[in-house]
Parts: sequence; C-alpha cells; structure tokens
Amino acid sequence: MANSNIAESRNDQWRNELRRSMTAKERTGIPRVKMPELKPEYRITCNEEVNMGITAEMAMEEAKRCLDCPNPQCVTGCPVGINIPKFIKNIERGNFAEAAATLKETSALPAVCGRVCPQEKQCESKCIHHKMKSEPVAIGYLERFAADYERSSGNSAKPEVAPSNGIKVAVVGSGPAALSFAGDMAKYGYDVTVYEALHEIGGVLKYGIPEFRLPNSIVDHEIDGLRAIGVKFEKNIIIGKTLTYDDLHEMGFKGIFVASGAGLPRFMNIPGENLNGVMSSNEYLTRINLMGAGKPDWDTPVLTGKNVAVIGGGNTAMDSVRTARRMGAERAMLVYRRSEEEMPARIEEVKHAKEEGVEFMTLHNPIEYRGDETGRVNMMRLQKMRLGEPDASGRRSPVPIEGAIEEIPVDLVIVSVGVSPNPLVPKSISGLEVSNRNTIVVDAETMRSSINDLYAGGDIVRGGATVILAMGDGRRAAENMHKALSNAAE
Repeated sequence: MANSNIAESRNDQWRNELRRSMTAKERTGIPRVKMPELKPEYRITCNEEVNMGITAEMAMEEAKRCLDCPNPQCVTGCPVGINIPKFIKNIERGNFAEAAATLKETSALPAVCGRVCPQEKQCESKCIHHKMKSEPVAIGYLERFAADYERSSGNSAKPEVAPSNGIKVAVVGSGPAALSFAGDMAKYGYDVTVYEALHEIGGVLKYGIPEFRLPNSIVDHEIDGLRAIGVKFEKNIIIGKTLTYDDLHEMGFKGIFVASGAGLPRFMNIPGENLNGVMSSNEYLTRINLMGAGKPDWDTPVLTGKNVAVIGGGNTAMDSVRTARRMGAERAMLVYRRSEEEMPARIEEVKHAKEEGVEFMTLHNPIEYRGDETGRVNMMRLQKMRLGEPDASGRRSPVPIEGAIEEIPVDLVIVSVGVSPNPLVPKSISGLEVSNRNTIVVDAETMRSSINDLYAGGDIVRGGATVILAMGDGRRAAENMHKALSNAAE
C-alpha cells in the first residue's frame, strides 16, 4: 500500500509538471490529429486495414491537447471506466508502456476498442473541448496507438493478478462481453474457462467485423493476453447441446456468465425474401470473415454480385456494403428507410463507404424482391419515404410517399435490419427468466439472472449492443459475481 501511495505521489508530480509546461490556451490551439488512411482506390481491392494508425510524434502532440481536467467527464463516458487522463498524459511524456498498462487496468481489449468503439458517442462526447467549440481529444486514436505500441514492442505487460482462489467459473461465448468478464475474473484469482461454439475464439469480433476495420491478428493478440493471465479457451462446444448447465455444475463450476451474443438474423417478411441471392448480413459476413469465402485457397462458397443492395443503416450494414465492394460489386447500394442523419452507423464508417463508391439510397424501403426463371433475385422494389413525427426513440418516423415506387436491378441483397439472440442457451436452462425477445432478463446493476449463479451480458441481454457496451456488461458482471462468490466462501 505504501508503494502504491508513493507511485501515485510521483504521478501527481509529473502530471502537475505537464500542466505547467503549457497553458490551456496553447493546448486548445493544437489542431486534432488526422488519421492516415489507405487510398480508396487501393483499399477496395484488398482487405488491408483502412486506418493506418498514428506515429509516436503525432500521438504525443495529440496528447498535449488533453487538459487533464480535475473532474474528467470522459471517464464517465467510458463503459469500462478507463483512466483516460492518466493514459493520455503518459503518452504526452513519452511513457507509452505505462499508457498501455493503464489501459489494461480496466480494459481487456484496448487495441480492439481503439479501432471499433464509437468514441464520438461515448468518451469523446464528454470531452471539455466541446465547451470550447473545438474538436475533442482523439481518445480512440490514442488508445489504439498505446495498445499497438505495446504489441509491436514485444513487451506486453501482464496486469496485476490475485493469487488463485481455486474457484472455477465458466463463460459461454467468446465475444467482447465474455472476454471482458474472463479477464476481470482471472485478475480476481478465479479459474476461468471460456466455451465457444465456433472453431475460432473471438465471437462477433471475428465473424462480424471485417479485417479492413479490425484485423484478426489484433483480436488474436488480445486473446493471447488473456491466456497469459490464465484464461482457458475451449472451441467447438455448444452450451445447451454439447454441455448443459447441469454438466457445468457437475464439472465444478461455481459461477456461469452467459454471453452467447445475438446471431439470429431478422428479416422484413416481405415478398421475395426466400429467393436465391437474398441473405442476412450474419451469413454473408461470417462466410467471408470467419470462413475465408472469396480467398483463392479456401473452399467456402459465397454468392457475389455486380449490383448489390444492403438493407439497413447500422455498422453491420456498412461493413456488409463495404465488403461487397471488395468482393467485386460494381454498384453497391445502401438502402435505408430514414435519412442519413438518423443512421446509427459511425460517421467514420459512412465517410469511408462514400469514399469507396457506395451509393446511399436513403429514405427508401424495400417492399418486394423479384427473381428470374432460376429463382435468383434480379430486382428490388423500393418505396420512397419521407420523415414524419418522432417515434418512441426520438427519431422521426419514416412515412411512405403514396405511389412513389422505384424498381432497381439487383443480383444480391444483404439484409441487415437487426439480430435476435439464439434461443438455444436461454431455453436449455430450466427456471431462467427470458423475455419475449429471447433475451436473458438480468438485474441491470449486477447482471445477475433469475438463477443465482448465472449472470449474463452483451447481446444476449441487450438484443444488440456495441463492443464497448458489451464489455461494460462483462466488467459489471465480474465485479458482482466476485462479490457473491467471496461472500459465499466466508
């Protein structure tokens, strides 16, 4: 404890020195860093990561923009509670390893979050720069930089881990909620085993997000970091089928965290959805991202087309339409029933899609697909829309314009209008309270279900969430399961 106090005193000392080194006016006068990107005409020919990262010099200059507020609201905007000013100030003084270590105190996946989290709606939205009418500190870019620096240096520091307590806990699924939970429980000293139904660890990080946005090597490195602190991973095991809830108890597990995601696609139930060439974004992205479809040395088939329409306006829709361009689509269309302003996709994703030649057909809604004599889709009928009054979410509801219908040639349609949890896990556990949407009902504060030793988080609870919100669920579940198991052991 004394050593910890000494370290904090030293931190306070150098942070005060940094504050005195520049005035607030000088700091706010520094322009926000711009992320270098691959050129659009090149990146649509490959699967290389579009954002290229920032240099050490760029990171240190951007870090100077942080005012190290006495009451940092950016931290309250982070679902996993990263000490944002501390990691940024470490970057400013050139101590990149300490910056990465600070991230790992609360985040199991900093290199992932630095790439795919919607910082503009979370930590960066709370930045004090907004009050000064200037751009927020590029927290996401800096997070990615620190995590990437540590990985490239080959000196990945392990977070502090408590001595083993001999208590076994099981994790169902290996997506962001599961990995976040597993990391925290391992730090608490538990014997953690993660069970994944597929042949790769990573869940939606692997099958749902394309490598041009999140390379698999980055995900694998983060998972290796969890292995290094004792987390065990088992693939090709379906909880509820291969192993039951009762089996896990017989194997000695005292706590179970369910984070099996939401892999069941939704469709719109309109005529023609059963035609060949109409598929879900889940199937399309899983075949390409996880199963190697389209690669010359892989055998997984996937339909391709020259005129491809993706239905939806979220990040998954954006990933699908950008993937279609890389798979050879000459005309890639994003069909969305609201306006661009209502799109839930990240602004950066929209920008990249436009640069890559994606055609945005906003205020359009499909009402029917038609096919050729072989049963392959060859046309979509779109209803033109206008925005009416706000709905329950506060967004203006799309209203059909009577008689305004367009017919557009297509040879592939990818439907990305939402997902639902797979009912297999929830329905296989007797006595578990499940909503009418097949989500597991939990206490919002503790993430505990109606069964005392079972907690849940991520899409299986929310029905659809960002990576960082799922990770926040995992951290909250770990904290509360730890309290419950500690009390039971006393």
